[in-house]
Amino acid sequence: MAMLWKFMRVAKYSKTALSQEVKVRGTITHLRHSSSRSVPSDFAANTASLSTVELLGKAYPRDDYSNVTEKILSKVGKNLHNRKHHPLWLIKEQVKEHFYKQYTGRFGTPLFSVYDGLSPVVTVQQNFDSLLIPQDHASRRKEDNYYLNRDHMLRAHTSAHQWDLIHSGLDAFLAVGDVYRRDTIDNTHYPVFHQMEGVRLFSCHELFCNVKGGEDFQLFEQGHRTAHKQESHTMEAVRLVEFNLKQVLTKLMTHVFGDGLQVRWVDCYFPFTHPSFEMEINFQGEWLEVLGCGVMEQQLVNSAGAQDKIGWAFGLGLERLAMILYDIPDIRLFWSEDERFLKQFIVPHIYKKIKFQPLSKYPPLINDISFWLPSETYSKNDFYDLARTIGGDLIEKVVLLDEYTHPKTKKVSHCYRITYRHPERTLTQNEVHDIHQAIQASAVRELGVEGRF
Repeated sequence: MAMLWKFMRVAKYSKTALSQEVKVRGTITHLRHSSSRSVPSDFAANTASLSTVELLGKAYPRDDYSNVTEKILSKVGKNLHNRKHHPLWLIKEQVKEHFYKQYTGRFGTPLFSVYDGLSPVVTVQQNFDSLLIPQDHASRRKEDNYYLNRDHMLRAHTSAHQWDLIHSGLDAFLAVGDVYRRDTIDNTHYPVFHQMEGVRLFSCHELFCNVKGGEDFQLFEQGHRTAHKQESHTMEAVRLVEFNLKQVLTKLMTHVFGDGLQVRWVDCYFPFTHPSFEMEINFQGEWLEVLGCGVMEQQLVNSAGAQDKIGWAFGLGLERLAMILYDIPDIRLFWSEDERFLKQFIVPHIYKKIKFQPLSKYPPLINDISFWLPSETYSKNDFYDLARTIGGDLIEKVVLLDEYTHPKTKKVSHCYRITYRHPERTLTQNEVHDIHQAIQASAVRELGVEGRF
């Protein structure tokens, strides 16, 4: 259901730095950004070490689906949500403590268990198939995900752990972790961000025990799927699950943002929940989306071994909440090692009010890049990924400025505007020029575009 970095010094890009071989956690690999390309077979056959990606102590064979880059691999294992006094840790701890105190079992122990150390490397089956996401669903595209190979990937959402945790016998849990998606480049999107997943399952007794006449209600029926319910659910069960879900999340947002918070719900669609909703809150006069949720697909619950239960699930982005709560203007800051940023979140308790004091705003440098697209498949996310790999976090934003189709040749040209801005000092045009030229050269070589530089 459901968007960060460590600031780097500007480096001069020599011919060596621009070569197609890059070091990935001690293993040389062939850098390919385009989702339509793979490692040349003769090159891979001659050099065995180039045929795998090593990550978290394991080696994954590369194939035509491998598209994860060194830049992204360098983020794996940082676990900002577990770094004490980090803003993402503060948000996680607030939500965790709220669930621990608000929802307890018969003996006063917390009802929800928390898992915040699960590996971000998952199988495609875990990330998609277990959630009933169709084979042709757009969310599976290489253009939008980081694949180690056809069978393994960096999780695109914490929902990838739903089936396993339910199958282990859990009825109520929170799963927290870093997730990875190829995306646009601006101040609210980054290819690594952090999510929290919540799941709650109910037996017939648990759901109806406090309802007058509840002993006559049932969880399941052989009915028809509508916009309001699944074919296997009774309307009474769905309404109570939906009510409980919205009540739980409204209390959570009020806990985080304070009393008097306005909340509204928008119908939406997620493959693994039905009916589905997005929650929006009114914060300082603006309606902001903060999470997605819904009634879990019964087929998913059944396949995980909980056939006699019905449940809900939600997913929220920790960066989203932190940016709103602490007024953090740029998602890149979450990866900063600058003490001016980090020390603002060293507080005596997790509920201490914090209003982020902006670091000095250094002037941007803007450069455009234009090229003809190749006749084969091209994805804007391929270019964004390439720009991130070379320019790193010096790139504040990339915007598709213009798209032009030649009237005779029908060739398509893209013009992108790249905004460079260092968060800690003023960049020089000479520094940016070197990076920009490196992006141009790499786009021609890696994406097969024809430059209009």
